[in-house]
Amino acid sequence: MSLNQTPTGDRIHIGIFGKRNAGKSSLINGITSQNIAIVSPVKGTTTDPVQKAMELPPLGPVVIIDTPGLDDTEELGELRIQKAIQVLNKTDIALLVVDIVEGISDEDLQILEIIQKKKIPHLVVFNKVDLLEGNPLLQNRKGSKIESKRVDLTNTQTCTVSAVTGENIKALKESIGRLLPEKTTKPPLVQDLVTPGDNIILVVPIDEAAPKGRLILPQQQVIRDLLEGEANALVVKETQLEGALASLNKTPALVITDSQIFEEVDKIVPPEIFLTSFSILFARAKGVLEDAVKGAFALKNLKAGDNVLICEGCTHHRQCNDIGTVKLPKWIQEYTGQTLNFEFTSGTEFPHDLSKYSCIVHCGGCMISEREMKWRCATAKEQNIPFTNYGITIALIHGILERSIQPLVECNKSEGLNRSKI
Repeated sequence: MSLNQTPTGDRIHIGIFGKRNAGKSSLINGITSQNIAIVSPVKGTTTDPVQKAMELPPLGPVVIIDTPGLDDTEELGELRIQKAIQVLNKTDIALLVVDIVEGISDEDLQILEIIQKKKIPHLVVFNKVDLLEGNPLLQNRKGSKIESKRVDLTNTQTCTVSAVTGENIKALKESIGRLLPEKTTKPPLVQDLVTPGDNIILVVPIDEAAPKGRLILPQQQVIRDLLEGEANALVVKETQLEGALASLNKTPALVITDSQIFEEVDKIVPPEIFLTSFSILFARAKGVLEDAVKGAFALKNLKAGDNVLICEGCTHHRQCNDIGTVKLPKWIQEYTGQTLNFEFTSGTEFPHDLSKYSCIVHCGGCMISEREMKWRCATAKEQNIPFTNYGITIALIHGILERSIQPLVECNKSEGLNRSKI
């Protein structure tokens, strides 16, 4: 992946919902002016959520997600509907597509109610307006409105379009663009921790678990963020770290390391130099840092036989000595002195019922959106299950948690790093 591409996790996610044959796939093709989704008169053509990353003016980089029909009655229909509803956990903008001839249904109102409870900006799109032409009995539906006693429709906007003829598609795009509120100010990955001209050292292990021929996404994103902040990024392996520190005429403002070599790097980097990890930076960027720090201390309370869930937001081929399935379980058991049961999920899978687990340890979440990461954390919180992440867990186990979050704490205090406060 080139550095000028926007990662999926940082794109605006637009979820398309509705009954089978409401025209969801046709609408996606109309909005994007591409044949992205398969269109068929056969009900249930879309059987699983399908997502496509693209540029969509005026929003910019987006991910459009086509979902299965909400009225799927086939053998696997209930599972497909649950998959569609699960998409809402990552959705920034929701479009509910309704066949204007059939009108709004109970299934439509059910999903609309969930959308409203989750406070997702949304729009009800009445599709197939072309079918009303020449039918005087249906002409009054052109200005379709929704009526419901159970759903508050005060802030629900509607739009009438034809995905086939393109009627009002431009107006629909403009309405979508107005739906997303201006993004609240959130910290970048690392820019706000440095000043132009600062030296920043990034420690990247190249071992049997590292992907061949490339840096992983968190490393790429941090490098890009540092360059945009006009800092000097020096990338080294852990075996080069001492030499790099000695060679610099100007003391580094910050060292950022891969979490799995935290202990080794901590011994090399002098205490007067700030130290953190890629994973901890992502915990802050995804809005779960405070909960993740609190959740890490629950590791001390684990008992023999407790279940620990380890989650990754992406799917990848497990390498020898994989951090999630090999190193973390080993370190956690050594830290607690207990024999524990570990379960693993990856990609879009995240259990709704977490009652069997005593703790959840999540990756940094570079591949999932801020909304989805916050939802996962909130789901755990609602069920009183401690939630933490890889980097924070590893820092705690090796006794350097306070040091590893200090750069972020100092930044909150002074709006920039200040070594005099150490």
